[in-house]
Amino acid sequence: MKITWLGHSAFRIETAKAKILIDPFFTGNPAFDEATRKDAVSGLTHILLTHGHGDHVGDTIGIAKETGATVLANADLATWLGAKGVENIDMGNTGGTVHFDGFSTTFVNALHSSAQITEDGTSHSLGSANGLVLHFEDEPTLYHMGDTDIFSDMALINELHQPEIGLVPIGDRFTMGGAVAALACQRFFTFGTVIPCHYGSFGIIDQTADLFVQAMEGASTRIEVPQVGGVVTR
Repeated sequence: MKITWLGHSAFRIETAKAKILIDPFFTGNPAFDEATRKDAVSGLTHILLTHGHGDHVGDTIGIAKETGATVLANADLATWLGAKGVENIDMGNTGGTVHFDGFSTTFVNALHSSAQITEDGTSHSLGSANGLVLHFEDEPTLYHMGDTDIFSDMALINELHQPEIGLVPIGDRFTMGGAVAALACQRFFTFGTVIPCHYGSFGIIDQTADLFVQAMEGASTRIEVPQVGGVVTR
């Protein structure tokens, strides 16, 4: 498995059977390197979305139309994307699992909101915010937490899915901060590898992973802090 961090909460996951983008926020993402866009969408098979905020839906509509990749999102968000012209859509909702060739995705809880604001200032709900658990045929199980705070039912997610890789938001203000994210990882999960995200982009969130790394000191979990565009191989 090859995991590329594309800034903020955007990741590219590559396996033998799938090329997946999660939350492809490129345009307007201060941390994204536009020079990497071509590689980010090359051979793409799937786009997975945790929730409906603009910094997670990102460039989904354009990328989906360009590549023909299947887009998976909660039912409300998927319906909204369909109305925007996205053709290859699959949908699910909290607790449900959707199966693809080589992997499955389960929607799990996240403590957050999910909406788009139109030009008239109206907020339009786009379903619940979720985390996504990806089970692969021959690769480690991966859990993208989406945007969330800590919650005790994370223990059930670990019990049910036993994810080996965690993509964990740490930037504070809109998600857990570094110390709380570290507590979540150590109290509720048995991750082999953790990659922090949702930091270092907008100026109002934490700019480094330092607080998270410090709070994880002494844990047996392997902490990977790639540069934007950096690759973690498992």
